[in-house]
Amino acid sequence: MLRRPKPTDSEADLLREQEHFLTSGAPSAASVVRRPDKRRGEAGEGEGLSGENEGSQRDVVTIEDLPDQLPSLTPAPPKKSRFKASRVTFEDEDAGERLDRHDTHISAVLSRIVERDTSSTPISLPAFTGMAFPKVLHRSETSNQAPLSSAGGKKSIFARQIAAQRLKECKTTLHSSPEAAPTPETSMDTDQCDAAVEPAAVSGPRLVSGQGLQGPHSSGETMRIHVENQAKLQAMSQSEILEEQKKLLSQLDPRLVDFVRSRKAQSVPSFPSPSKHPKDKSGTEDPTVQDVSRESGSCSAAVLCQKPQEVEMEGEEELSAPPPAVTEEDLPVKPQKEWVHMDKLEPEKLEWLRDLPEPRRKGTKKAMQARFDFAGTLIPPTEDLPTHLGLHHHGDEPERAGYSLQELFLLSRSQVIQQRTLSLSTLANILSKARAGEYVSVLKGSVTSTLLDAGLLFLLRFALDDSVEGVMSAAVHALKALLVCAEDEECLDCTFSWFRGLASFPLLPSAQEEEDEEDEGLDESMKETAKEKEERKSDHEVARQDAVKGLLKMKLLPRLRYILEVVRPSPRVVQDVLEILTRIARHSSSSATQVLDCPRLMETVMSEFLPTSWSPSSQSIYGLPLSSAMKLLRVLATSGRHACARLLNSLGASERLSHLLSAEPNELLLEPTESLRITTEAYRLWAVAAGYGQACKLYLDLYPALVTALQSVHRLPPASDPLLPLQLQRFLALLSLLTQVTHTAGCHQELQAGMVSSGGEECPPPPPVSWGHVTGLQTSLMGHLKGFIKNLDDPLQKDGSLTLIPVYLVYLEAYYHQLSRQNCFKPVETLQELELLTSDVLLPLMSHSVVQGLIKNLKSSSVVCNAQAITLGPEITNNLPGLACTGWRNRPGLVAPSSPFPLLTGLGLLLETITGIHKGLSSKFTGLLLSEPVTGYLRSCSQATPSLSHTKAWLLRHEHHLLYLLLRLAHRLVPLDLEVAKHASLYHQVALVVLPWLLPGSEYLAHELLSTIVFSKDFISEGHSGGPEAVELGELKLHEETQKDTSPSLQTVGTLLREACVQLPSIRGCFLTHLAHLESSVIVSRDALLGHNPWIKSHLLPELTGPILPSDWPFLPLVSLYEQAGVSDGGGLAVEELPQGALQAVTHCLQWLLLLEVWREEALKVVLPVAKFARLSCVFLCSSDLFLERPVQRLTWGLFRLLTRSTKLDSLDLNIPPPGLASFQDLYLALVSQYEAVSFGDRLFGCWVLLPLQRRYSTTMRLAVFGEHVGMLRSLGVTLEQLSIPIERFTSPPEDSLPLLRLYFRSLVTGTLKCSWCPVLYVAALSHVNSFIFSQDAAAQEVETARHSMLRKIYYLTDEVLRSHLLLFRLPQHHLQLGFDMYEQLPPIRAKRLERVLGLQEGSVDKGD
Repeated sequence: MLRRPKPTDSEADLLREQEHFLTSGAPSAASVVRRPDKRRGEAGEGEGLSGENEGSQRDVVTIEDLPDQLPSLTPAPPKKSRFKASRVTFEDEDAGERLDRHDTHISAVLSRIVERDTSSTPISLPAFTGMAFPKVLHRSETSNQAPLSSAGGKKSIFARQIAAQRLKECKTTLHSSPEAAPTPETSMDTDQCDAAVEPAAVSGPRLVSGQGLQGPHSSGETMRIHVENQAKLQAMSQSEILEEQKKLLSQLDPRLVDFVRSRKAQSVPSFPSPSKHPKDKSGTEDPTVQDVSRESGSCSAAVLCQKPQEVEMEGEEELSAPPPAVTEEDLPVKPQKEWVHMDKLEPEKLEWLRDLPEPRRKGTKKAMQARFDFAGTLIPPTEDLPTHLGLHHHGDEPERAGYSLQELFLLSRSQVIQQRTLSLSTLANILSKARAGEYVSVLKGSVTSTLLDAGLLFLLRFALDDSVEGVMSAAVHALKALLVCAEDEECLDCTFSWFRGLASFPLLPSAQEEEDEEDEGLDESMKETAKEKEERKSDHEVARQDAVKGLLKMKLLPRLRYILEVVRPSPRVVQDVLEILTRIARHSSSSATQVLDCPRLMETVMSEFLPTSWSPSSQSIYGLPLSSAMKLLRVLATSGRHACARLLNSLGASERLSHLLSAEPNELLLEPTESLRITTEAYRLWAVAAGYGQACKLYLDLYPALVTALQSVHRLPPASDPLLPLQLQRFLALLSLLTQVTHTAGCHQELQAGMVSSGGEECPPPPPVSWGHVTGLQTSLMGHLKGFIKNLDDPLQKDGSLTLIPVYLVYLEAYYHQLSRQNCFKPVETLQELELLTSDVLLPLMSHSVVQGLIKNLKSSSVVCNAQAITLGPEITNNLPGLACTGWRNRPGLVAPSSPFPLLTGLGLLLETITGIHKGLSSKFTGLLLSEPVTGYLRSCSQATPSLSHTKAWLLRHEHHLLYLLLRLAHRLVPLDLEVAKHASLYHQVALVVLPWLLPGSEYLAHELLSTIVFSKDFISEGHSGGPEAVELGELKLHEETQKDTSPSLQTVGTLLREACVQLPSIRGCFLTHLAHLESSVIVSRDALLGHNPWIKSHLLPELTGPILPSDWPFLPLVSLYEQAGVSDGGGLAVEELPQGALQAVTHCLQWLLLLEVWREEALKVVLPVAKFARLSCVFLCSSDLFLERPVQRLTWGLFRLLTRSTKLDSLDLNIPPPGLASFQDLYLALVSQYEAVSFGDRLFGCWVLLPLQRRYSTTMRLAVFGEHVGMLRSLGVTLEQLSIPIERFTSPPEDSLPLLRLYFRSLVTGTLKCSWCPVLYVAALSHVNSFIFSQDAAAQEVETARHSMLRKIYYLTDEVLRSHLLLFRLPQHHLQLGFDMYEQLPPIRAKRLERVLGLQEGSVDKGD
């Protein structure tokens, strides 16, 4: 085997290897062979070479070892050919030959490297100079630089120098050898058309290159063609040349013309044309230049040299002329000689220095692209900003200042660090303004949604991984602007001290049920769990549904930990990271758990930003306690008691609380504002922990510090002090802590007793703080409250007092509520104490002018009453919900400073507790309930329909508390006070309206309303004040006016109402039984609302999926029974045996619905009439005989009459799908099938089936009855009087469905539909068929043919009665025996039409004969 040479081999080794190679006879890797040139007619090696051709033979290098396939650049699997299997191959065929035959690889080209033919290429020697080396080109030598020509295009300085050098060489050649043929590279032309008719010049052609010609004399042939063209041009006149040019332009492809122009532009010389530059002093031009400019081209060249005005294409007139070239005078800054590289102006590169045109003021109403400045402010499209602001750039619209979102995204991926940072900072400012709602009124669409759809989350996540700290900091700031709304956080902090203000809803996107087709038809055990489906989703899918969850899936938390721990960025970035973590913790309990579980994240926060000891430093915030870090702990603790215990014990939050709260704020070696903020957050964290019954040992340890802090309330700064709001917030947090500790201490006795009695069962351990530890604070806090009530008279202290009084009331409620549960409770002393509290504190507070003025704002501050108000709120996206609190301080609202809700809620809580202990105090508070603002507010609430969303839910929860407390006060006062009892129906209406509004977490309130007010006889005053009798009299009057013989008369409704009022306790028991599935939620809600802290699992409320009860909750027993008894079976309905007590439950449900329809119609207005009809249809569908029971029949008849009243019938629209159903038609088909099977001709069921057959409803239902279910017409014997619906609703307007008309006609003619069997539909079918056959309206040929056919068949009917009915039908009349009126004989118009139709038939018969 031959050895490859090595670098260390000597010359003797190489010679020895060469000899060894030659003796071995091995083939060489490359061989030199002579190949014939087919173009020149040369012969190969075997054909003999002539002596004259030996000198023109070229070398061919063959590379034998070139691989057939290129190596794969990416590790991808080999591609399979779908045609390979169909190819025919033979076993003895050589694979190499087959490859050579089919080879189209690049190796087929590289295997034959043919030398280029240079035999006809002239060689121009460089100019001889006296210098040893060629002269170096200098930019300062302007004489050697060729200027730009008018058609030469843009060329750099270097290209112009090369062109000048070639021009110089060309001139030398022309002077030295005028007879030599010039090359195409040196041929030049000008823009003058006169050159086409001047004598032939020396220059050669531009377009005819002669490359396709063979032989050694190809260049001579080219010149011969060129001379011939010039001779033809010289023989033509100027007009003939222009005419030929126009003819060519009309025949040639415009693209070909553009190509020819480009060839000319490439060959135009770069010296100035004679027409644009002055001549020399003698008036003569350079003869060389003059000769060159007289070159005549071919025909195509003549076309190109025509003036631009004569060869304009269509549409060029609309294009604006290009701006003139930039000169030194046009530049805003004149270049100086000492400036580097500015001694020569390059116009094409200095275009950007030209003054920009003014922004175009488009007179169109079409939307324009939004542009923003670096602060995120939207720039109007017509605003002309100066260029020194840096907002103009090389974009699509250079005259417009600002950056579009697309351009900012492009800049964020730039290689330049400053551009990436600038773009991310600008995006952060845009996001901040967009989340604040500043673009809502000026931009179409949502900026935030647009950015998220464009992939903003991924852009920011990638930018967080940037190695440059500036870019990473800008990305953190942009992410904070996207996720965090500062005003939302302020609102949540402001309501923290309200009743149950420490609880909040998780900021989860609205649940969107997704049907997974892969799971359809699978067994439950085979289906994927929600967690498995979530893991299977891509990052993009998760982020599209939930932005925070998508960020967590993209490993955001480890990156934030790295930034805090390793990068140690600036204070602003640290604050942004902590706020981002807080927003993630608010997302859900699982997100909060991920924050806690992230390795070293919380340890870094605790050690760096909540140290146990620190020294003041202005260089960095590392090593100093931060209020934002303490707030993060508080929000994490809100997610659950286990998370709170981890923070307190494992992470050392309890120790931090001791260090921060054991000293005064001014002793913490921090800035005054920061010290107040961090102590406030420390109190809030402690209050959250005390809300679980945790951290109570700290109360015993820090009791002296707490007392000292309470005493500092008398040393509040004046109203003008900027620290006053922070001081107030700190004191509110302290009172919230004391309230929670009081609740926890009140449970100590119960837990102690339960621990003894449980005997080993699981029971929370009693807290270390007992009731005796908290009783001493009540006296001092009572004194504080009295002092603040007196301060209401002082205008300077009024606002601060109004802020603090509600929290004192909440504390007193907690104290007296827990006091009544203790063994040490002394009723007599407590009652006396409550009387003093009422007379000395509560009554003066309620009657104070400031409080009365505040109560007048009740309606304007309400969320419920102003639900329909149109306000331009912030941008909230589905995958990133928020609270929409932008501008909350400057507009009326629930949280505004002028809102009476915190004061009234605290007052209502205290009144609920003390009136429960001292029943005699209830009558002292009638003034509050009967005041005009409160009554007007309740009246507005009874007519409101608020919508549910994250932006309103957190506020609605607080308003629901106040409404509940007002109703509870009314519940105590209605039996005692006649004035209050006059408004009982209003309170009952409000209770019915509030019930389906209550949100998750308020299940206990719903249970209490159902148990006390909703089914109370005291609040349904109509039941015992002549209400049923009034209904009977009204129906009797209606009966006398209409004189209708109504078989189950509406007069029975009065009796049914009396029976329903008697059965109210049973009705309440029925509904509470059907709501028993909410029992666990009611217990959790009760523990939270009543302060049973040791049993509370989490202060995070349940996910906001909707209200607790559906809006159609009065139909709940009926729908539940249908779901239990009716089982879908192949499109039909298999009815099983009814459960025990079903008849009684349905009766109670129908009684309650009848009562609401008559006396509380407003409470059911949220339920659409079609939904009511669909729910009541369950009476017929859930059993085969339930609707035949007498109580059910009577109640359903009454409800049917109420639904089909003339005032309600128009609102019953069956064309819209009822909630919970895909379409009403499906329900109706089930009803028709059930009627055929089990109705036995029942009149009530018949009315129910007939109602959807009115003319204004869908034709589908009438087609189903007269087509598939035509047999039911035999038993549908409902009379016109029993139906109580005007027959005109079935007959008008005339039917226009030809298939349905044919079914009508068939059922009448075949006897399927008879007047004695189905009177209503018989009249309807007669009316429609009669209108159809005698209609004079123009119609299609098919319709007209059907009219004639029906009319002829009717005329020849053997049934004389039906024939007369069809021909002589006039109008429906319900009071007649037949139900319609008839003509005595056909009117003349109809008679003529009948004769004409019959005459046409006879004519056609005669013609056929």
